[in-house]
Amino acid sequence: MRAIQVREFGGPEVLVYEEVPDPVAGQGEVVVGLTVADVIYLDTLLRGGWGRDFFPRQLPYVPGGGGAGQVLSVGEGVDPGWAGRRVVARTSTGYAEQIVATVEETVEVPEGLGAREAAAVLHDGVTALNLTRVAGIEKGEWVLVTAAAGGAGSLLVQLARDAGARVVAAARGERKLALARELGAEITVDYSQEGWEHRVREAAGGAGVDLVFDGAGGELGRAAFEAAARGGRFVTYGTAGGGFADIAPRAAEDRQVRVTNLLASGPPDRATVRELLAQALALAAEGRIRPAIGATYPLDRAVDAHIALAERDTVGKSLLLI
Repeated sequence: MRAIQVREFGGPEVLVYEEVPDPVAGQGEVVVGLTVADVIYLDTLLRGGWGRDFFPRQLPYVPGGGGAGQVLSVGEGVDPGWAGRRVVARTSTGYAEQIVATVEETVEVPEGLGAREAAAVLHDGVTALNLTRVAGIEKGEWVLVTAAAGGAGSLLVQLARDAGARVVAAARGERKLALARELGAEITVDYSQEGWEHRVREAAGGAGVDLVFDGAGGELGRAAFEAAARGGRFVTYGTAGGGFADIAPRAAEDRQVRVTNLLASGPPDRATVRELLAQALALAAEGRIRPAIGATYPLDRAVDAHIALAERDTVGKSLLLI
């Protein structure tokens, strides 16, 4: 089969399209023939060698984290009824024509939901739902979503809106802000403009927002923290700014802001991930959330997908079509 491999850490050019052995399902596993592979910003960081303490990668490796397709074969101990089913599989690889996944990593796609939409919520849907579960969203409160036109951010805008919150969306450039407004943001702010965090506070009545979902990290994340009201909540999960937002404990204590770093708090267990993924797929199938798919590329152009993500050119979700 054909796949993308990383033989050394580095820039997008280390993504090589080549032939690799077909996978074989082992005990409790299935082989999935992918039609769509998920692409997330984290893939670009791991390719460059970032975060190996949290996300170990043994060279060479096939990047990605799964996708949507059809079960081609099943291993020992797996119900033969899985064969032929349309599924999403969430694994530690994905930029390939076929992948192996355990049954626990595999969820059937609901009737009526397309493969692209299913792949688009594979990670970002789980992330967004987990964030809302960790933070809690109350009706009528002000919620700031940074990186609001990204895969997870665009879903958070919709989930916060549906929970009855008043959403402030922060992103870079009018194209991304227009998407956030289309998805239900009441206020949009361009965070490429100096002092944007003060405009967020003013929009929320001067005191600041009750809850921040920080998908940007870095300096932008630290600025977003300044938009949080006294006694508010700040949840950081993004690394688009080059790392997570590092909030000084004293600063959080002084303003009584509850700070949660999604990575530091640890990932949800496998059963919870599967539950959240099934919920995200159901919400998408019902039309209650709409993944904003902004860019698709054939598998052999994974380099272009990574370049666009690194340059912040992508509005919405990126996918590889296989």
